[in-house]
Amino acid sequence: MSDTTPTAAPTGAGPAADAPDFTALARDIAEVPAVEVIVTVAVNLMSAAAVKLGLTEEGDEHKDLDEARKLVHALAGLLDASTTEVSSFHAAPLRDGLKSLQLAFREASLVPDEPGQGPGEKYTGPVYG
Repeated sequence: MSDTTPTAAPTGAGPAADAPDFTALARDIAEVPAVEVIVTVAVNLMSAAAVKLGLTEEGDEHKDLDEARKLVHALAGLLDASTTEVSSFHAAPLRDGLKSLQLAFREASLVPDEPGQGPGEKYTGPVYG
């Protein structure tokens, strides 16, 4: 004979427990200045691009130049669009990082893009290596 007594779900289990608290998230993000959000997104794009360019310890394991091109281009667009919103204190190192990524992309490419045609160069102008 089997026991068919239903068991109660553990406290906190179920879909509601897994859902993020959007009210708390909105309250937290409301306290963050826009410049910090922009810089954080830019740093995340830079980090992801570096990984896709094979510039991490793992090197070629995660290298994907097509993905890197998209990330570098998005970073350049973000920096171009936020130029008047971000102080030079924040913008200068981000622009330097972008140029380093553009140069690394050019070096990693078997067939380099023409100057002005590389990722993000639509926004930054030609990058020469």
